Amino acid sequence: MSELNTREIEEYAYKLLVLARDTIIVRYRFFDRALSKIKPVLKPGIKGFSLDGDTLYYDAVYLVRRYLNDEGIAVRLYMHILLHTVFAHQFKSEVLNKEYWDLACDIAVENVISELDLTAAKLSTDDEVEKILEVLRRDIPKLTADRIYKYFMVAGLSSDAMERYKDAFHIDEHDMWADNKDKTRADELIITKTEWEKLARRVKTDLKTFSKDKHASASLEENIEDGLRTGYNYREILERFMVMGEELTVNPDEFDYIYYTYGLEKYGDMPLIEPLEYKEDNKIKDFAIVIDTSASCRGDQLRRFISKTYDILKNSENIFHEVNIHIIQCDDEVRSDTVIKDDKDIEAWLAKPRILGGGNTDFRPAFDYVDELVAKDYFRNLKGLIYFTDGYGAYPERMPDYEVLFAFLYEDKYRPKCPGWAMHIIMEDILNEY
Repeated sequence: MSELNTREIEEYAYKLLVLARDTIIVRYRFFDRALSKIKPVLKPGIKGFSLDGDTLYYDAVYLVRRYLNDEGIAVRLYMHILLHTVFAHQFKSEVLNKEYWDLACDIAVENVISELDLTAAKLSTDDEVEKILEVLRRDIPKLTADRIYKYFMVAGLSSDAMERYKDAFHIDEHDMWADNKDKTRADELIITKTEWEKLARRVKTDLKTFSKDKHASASLEENIEDGLRTGYNYREILERFMVMGEELTVNPDEFDYIYYTYGLEKYGDMPLIEPLEYKEDNKIKDFAIVIDTSASCRGDQLRRFISKTYDILKNSENIFHEVNIHIIQCDDEVRSDTVIKDDKDIEAWLAKPRILGGGNTDFRPAFDYVDELVAKDYFRNLKGLIYFTDGYGAYPERMPDYEVLFAFLYEDKYRPKCPGWAMHIIMEDILNEY
């Protein structure tokens, strides 16, 4: 190393990265398009590696020194960086504990690399990595970044464990990720978040064509799906349930101040046109929340869902001061209907939520009941219904006259298919946001 000059070291480091990229493409062709978008750029003095959007910054001296101890470092680095981008880790919205999130992302990608079992990417730390992964796999069924992060937030991590995990899983620095979280900054990137999502979907599709060992790609598919799912914005989803109503206010679109002030000047206290006191606005007033009270939909998860939904509605500009929210409990028949008019009502319900039923799930009785409420004018402006459920039930055959959102407990590929006329989300992602 000391015999080489700076230029020779830089050329050698670049050749290592090119060879690493080619090695991965030959072994895993489904990564070819995504790999082609990552450009290695020399940045002396950073003493490591860092990803900024679609640019891999590296220190040539640091890379060559690592290579002398671990010949698999260049391939491992490229794989590590590549998976961060395919899983959309660098675009994650702000989290409460960045240290936990950075570590969770590193563990997620290293677990996939471990399952892919690429000989050219082996490192001296792999034995320690496998020991830790074995422990985590027992507690976390699917090792995706979000699930690992949520586990750390709940269970905590001692300082000794944190240092041990960092030593085992740390490959690159995440200091430039913060820039990519900013919408303005992200839109300026050569490869934007939206384009990375398209590439991730391409990888997911190509997996079925190129991968012969389905088990080896299980975690890879799970992490891609998790990355594509992290775009939930529950607040924006609820805005779909806005209804047209009237609220006492001046309508600036239909009020002409020129004629109004002219009348005051000409005739004293008599304006030519009175201001319109009402205007149509998109406001939520009537709203239905249906709870599937079968055995799988009980406990703290239910209370948190109702609380989160109401908090978003309450703090939104798109809700009337007085609301008419019905919390309906139903398994194979409607068991109860609690009407919420204000904060006191929801606080009383959340303090002692009495869940009734517990039989089989049938969605149809709840829809029939809501239709009956509409017919009897208990709902005058209903446009939205959220159904909290595990998804195992009989759906209505026809589309109702209002928007429907099925909030499923968790991702389940065996669950009956949701009707095309309804939206659906995974509540596990929303309930565990930190």
